[in-house]
Amino acid sequence: MKRQRSAPWFMRWSRPIMGAIALLGAILTAYLTVQKLTGQTVGCLAGASASEGGCSNVLNSPYATVFGLPLSLFGFFAYSAMMLFALAPLLVNQEQNRKLRKRLEEQSWVLLLIGSTAMTVFSGYLMYILSTQLQTFCPYCIGSAFFSISLLSLTLLGKDWEDLGQVFFIGIVVGMVTLVGALGIYSNVNNNAAEQSNVIPVADRAPEPPKGWKITTESSQAEIALAEHLNEIGAKMYGAFWCPHCYKQKQLFGQQAFTKINYVECDPRGIDPQPETCQKADIKSYPTWEINGELYRGTQSLNRLAELSNYQGSNNFKYKLPSR
Repeated sequence: MKRQRSAPWFMRWSRPIMGAIALLGAILTAYLTVQKLTGQTVGCLAGASASEGGCSNVLNSPYATVFGLPLSLFGFFAYSAMMLFALAPLLVNQEQNRKLRKRLEEQSWVLLLIGSTAMTVFSGYLMYILSTQLQTFCPYCIGSAFFSISLLSLTLLGKDWEDLGQVFFIGIVVGMVTLVGALGIYSNVNNNAAEQSNVIPVADRAPEPPKGWKITTESSQAEIALAEHLNEIGAKMYGAFWCPHCYKQKQLFGQQAFTKINYVECDPRGIDPQPETCQKADIKSYPTWEINGELYRGTQSLNRLAELSNYQGSNNFKYKLPSR
């Protein structure tokens, strides 16, 4: 009688490892959800400030909200479900109820395959959005995508699948449904981006002191309302007349709206310069926004400024930043 070979170690430990990965994913998405719902900024890695973009920009983008709720909340549910699928059979005593455990194992493997495939495809779509639309670095997003791929890899390698055709069929169907669903969920966001395809004109000559470049764009009521709101809450924009990024910011608002912005000129050669005020505020780059006591460096989209200032008016802004 032949002795049955024991399963490789990664098959024996695949479920506990998947449970641990799903737990890490649940903790990550729970943190992002709490920060989003409470209006807090998320901490960034490698010494990067959340106010400089990246982490907070992604969390506050239209892609981070689904059906009025944070996308990370749905991620938390997905990781929690994967943790349940991975660990539930292990909670059944094999000696006392072998049949139940075996049935749970077979059923949960299929659920793990469906869940990990859907999460990987959806994460892949989000990585595409991150690189093409948001054009920023988000360690949390990349980490979540890594967790999803790891769960799918362990699902495929952690079981001796007898019918590979069924595995491929389930993977293809789930992947297509997930991709179509993702496109449907974000169709309004993508349509708005296409409709607001007017890119602000950039400077094509050297700035002339003390005024610099002339603002050439026209403001709509949305830009004017946002500028008035920023003025009311005491927000300030620090800049210099020769700064091309400041000019981009001015062009986003337009002629009429920018006159309502509390603008602080930091270069002594500019109009009404206030270099001492800039030094006192510890301004190190232009433009820098001061909103509710926090500094935000770099050119900000109007949607971003609306998020940071809790603006509740129309966000039908005319212009967007040019692609990098």
